[in-house]
Amino acid sequence: MSALRTQISAPAEAHAWPFVATGSSVADARLGGGLARGALHELYAEEGHHAGAAGFALLVSLCGDAAKPLIWVREDKGERGDGRLHAPGLAELGADPARIILVTGRDALSVLRAAAEIVGCGAVGAVVIEPWGKAPALDLTASRRLALAAARSGVLTLVLRAGATPSPSAATTRWRVGAAPSGPLAANAPGRPTFDISLLRHRSGIAGFDARVEWDRDARSFRDAAPHRVDVGTPLPGRVFAPAAVRTVAEFGRRAA
Repeated sequence: MSALRTQISAPAEAHAWPFVATGSSVADARLGGGLARGALHELYAEEGHHAGAAGFALLVSLCGDAAKPLIWVREDKGERGDGRLHAPGLAELGADPARIILVTGRDALSVLRAAAEIVGCGAVGAVVIEPWGKAPALDLTASRRLALAAARSGVLTLVLRAGATPSPSAATTRWRVGAAPSGPLAANAPGRPTFDISLLRHRSGIAGFDARVEWDRDARSFRDAAPHRVDVGTPLPGRVFAPAAVRTVAEFGRRAA
């Protein structure tokens, strides 16, 4: 009975849940393996990069338990303002749309109430919570409730914020996320989805840092973004390509004038 009382009274944070790798060698080394499951993480979108931050949240969630569903909880305003998740686009990123369950609420309070119930369910792989705008209902108390529920269930919990200023919360980590230029593939084909991520705050006091990662849909994982390379093609035998003309911005301005 004494051992049972000790187990029940132990703080939820004491559970050693596994990590979800960010794919950045720098980030994963400093974080001890990546984003901790069973924890609350905040993702703040760079101005004008809401879609990029949403894509990153989705792809991080896919790195979790593939046998469990991903629940996305958002406000009705987000549905109307930013559009719905697009199933063909999800499939193009390597996601199974059938695994994703979308839940909408009429306001931030209803979203947070639903999210707290969902996060506490261990049958869920990951939860993305997307309140609209500043969402004053998402205060320190509400974030603490989500963090405790995640610690008990082991569910990776991400709060996606756009158009909001960071405020005190119980989140384990806080990030700024935006889309980044991707390096071209062979024959100058469009590159992989690439993101700039910056650690703004860590509950354990880890110093902030910046990283750039890209998504490999075949491996279903992130990795350090490759340096940009431009494939100009292989010259055909017996042919010589004329060098490309290079003009400065000033020269283009004079020509336009």
